[in-house]
Amino acid sequence: MFGKKTHLFTLLGFDVGIDLSWILLALLLTWSLAKGLFPHYFPGMPESTYWWMGVGGALGLFVSIVFHEFCHSIVAKRFGLPMKGITLFIFGGVAEMSDEPPSATAEFLMAIAGPISSVLLGGALYGVGRLGRSVGTPESINAVFLYLAFLNVILAGFNMIPAFPLDGGRVLRSILWKVKGNLRWATRIASVFGSGFGMLLIVLGVLSFFTGSLIGGIWYFLIGWFIRNASQVSYRQVLIRNALGGEEIGRFMQREPVTVSPGASIEQLVNDYFYRFHYKMFPVANGEGLVGCVTPKQVREMPREQWSQRRVGEVVVPCSKENTISPHADAMQALATMNQTGNSRLLVVDENHLVGIVTLKDMLKFLSLKIDLEEV
Repeated sequence: MFGKKTHLFTLLGFDVGIDLSWILLALLLTWSLAKGLFPHYFPGMPESTYWWMGVGGALGLFVSIVFHEFCHSIVAKRFGLPMKGITLFIFGGVAEMSDEPPSATAEFLMAIAGPISSVLLGGALYGVGRLGRSVGTPESINAVFLYLAFLNVILAGFNMIPAFPLDGGRVLRSILWKVKGNLRWATRIASVFGSGFGMLLIVLGVLSFFTGSLIGGIWYFLIGWFIRNASQVSYRQVLIRNALGGEEIGRFMQREPVTVSPGASIEQLVNDYFYRFHYKMFPVANGEGLVGCVTPKQVREMPREQWSQRRVGEVVVPCSKENTISPHADAMQALATMNQTGNSRLLVVDENHLVGIVTLKDMLKFLSLKIDLEEV
């Protein structure tokens, strides 16, 4: 979902960061507030004041979204659901979960916590704005508070649309899950609503584009595309978790992996391994003992004329958590490691003994077969 993520701070154990795309949202919002909304509703102020109001509105949106997602995270933690953190990106923010909620009740309470918190925050900000007017606080400050109050109510209302993975879609999924007791079915129905709503926004975006509302049309289209894509991805994630959750790596690893002897020459490594098998990483082993790993990077660092004299043992590097995994590890852990590192193959190591290799291709084959054969 995200590109380059920048960590900002840690709040009560939750890491808060922003995707670089959020900076675009902040700039667009500041510009639209300073040049459009505030001058229209609060005329007669200096232009510099409008820009400071725009900055205040963007910062207020940042705090509002963090507060909204933080409330999701607090409830999730209450039910023992691990949270990776909170990330803000161009379409808002998300509390990153490492697993599905443990029950329909947990899902409902976690989902509803966000919109309720936004409504309460909106009410508090409205009260501050009205109080400021009564005691003579500068109207520019009151205007920002009143705008943020309105924005939080809109945020709550939009999130309660029953389109998965919006909060309203998660509420819908929790109800369906509670009624039938089937998370996969509930997710599929909620995802259909999400995809439909996303497509509706895409259509509205295209219509807005052709009727002259260029900026509005682009935003409708992008938000609709994001919701539609997120709903489909969320359903696939449930299928994968149901199929692979609890499955040990040892069940579908290759038990006789191709290994390289540390005594082989670099020329043999290139011709007999890299060019033959087309893998980007090979385990270097003496019998069952794992010596380390070798990749094209180590070969590139050596002059071509030395390939026939130099040995693999001279360039081997230690294996790491990024390319190894225990045979008793959960398949979802392997997928998470592959996703984080970009590696499609992991060495299966048991107490420094190489017992196999698991590949993304083999895991996807297993996933496809299990979905075909079982109701997961």
